[in-house]
Amino acid sequence: MSAAAGVVVAGAGQAGFQLAASLREGGFRDPITLVGDETALPYQRPPLSKAYLAGKTDREGLFLRPPGFFAEHAIAHRPGLRAVAVDRDARRLQLSDGTALPYDHLVLATGARNRPLPVPGVELAGVRQLRGLADADVLKAAVAEARAVVVIGAGFIGLEFAAVAAARGLPVTVIEAAERPMARAVSSEMGEFFRRAHAAMGVRFAFGAGVTAIVGRDGRATGVALADGSERAADLVLVGIGVLPNRELAAEAGLPAEDGVRVDAFLATPDPAISAIGDCARFPIPFAHGLTPDGTVRIESVQNAIDQGRCLAARLTGKPAAYGALPWFWSDQGPHKLQIAGLSGPGDAGVVRGTGDAFSVFRFREGQLSAVESVDRAGDHMIARRLLAAGTPLTPDQAEDLGFDLKALAMGRV
Repeated sequence: MSAAAGVVVAGAGQAGFQLAASLREGGFRDPITLVGDETALPYQRPPLSKAYLAGKTDREGLFLRPPGFFAEHAIAHRPGLRAVAVDRDARRLQLSDGTALPYDHLVLATGARNRPLPVPGVELAGVRQLRGLADADVLKAAVAEARAVVVIGAGFIGLEFAAVAAARGLPVTVIEAAERPMARAVSSEMGEFFRRAHAAMGVRFAFGAGVTAIVGRDGRATGVALADGSERAADLVLVGIGVLPNRELAAEAGLPAEDGVRVDAFLATPDPAISAIGDCARFPIPFAHGLTPDGTVRIESVQNAIDQGRCLAARLTGKPAAYGALPWFWSDQGPHKLQIAGLSGPGDAGVVRGTGDAFSVFRFREGQLSAVESVDRAGDHMIARRLLAAGTPLTPDQAEDLGFDLKALAMGRV
């Protein structure tokens, strides 16, 4: 009998690492190979735009586990290699160094990449993106030398970086095509709060603004040209306009992967020997009801990566269950922490609970609680996670009424 090929994981980010670790925790004895295109050990991405850039943690503090973990748990880590092709008939994964890995089960945890900005001048020195550790190292050095910063995109990454740069005393301008910050992610009330919060830090905004070019001199960026004919001066430009799923490996192997690798409720592709998890996967989940036409979503978050890794590991060790973990997110921007539980859409109604600089926005879709956004109200966030996970009924009037005991409702005492 030939030796087992085991599980091969294409992608050594949070999802791929969690799967490997959870397989061993679940008693999986066959080989596990973790292939990653970065040379570093698997690490946390969220601190890159916050604590790491601000110098509050170092490189070693980012690692998910120390180097010895992989040998101790018999996880073969193959860094600095890309998965370039899948031979589904032979069950082999072709790597960028010309070698091929046989697999009994292949897991696509290929993540996502930054969406490119399609304007002239993006190749100029001083124009940066932030996705991986190497990007963060370059950006950290660039911030130390910068005199003026422009951030293109008012999403989580852009605003987190803007807060770090402003804290260093740099003039920062954030350019956003929408009319408010984080327009696709949060309510208008929460967006307005963070607009004011960033303005108080010294950040300037240009909303409803289209970028036509990044201008420069002698090969270096000197500013950003806008569609209205104006220009914002900058010698450091961070582009943060979202990400694209790394779906090409799956698509070229003949798997459905229009906007992410399509999987079922058990995170399986139509090929029973291949699954997909993390940022690259598009999957059905009850919390997406009424949010997308087919009830599927693609979620870019640490929570989703970890929970999907655990869910798939359970299936591969004989304990299958449909994936249904509640999505939740966070973003640290200057002194404020934004926490989100659930999934909201632009049409979801919202009511505000709390006043001043610490409040929550409870979102409702078709009369049902869909999401809760909290700023500096960690208690509301934890209660919201319980309510949403359990599907506990809540009305907008109850959510808005500070006299209504949400904790008692979450604990089943109302």
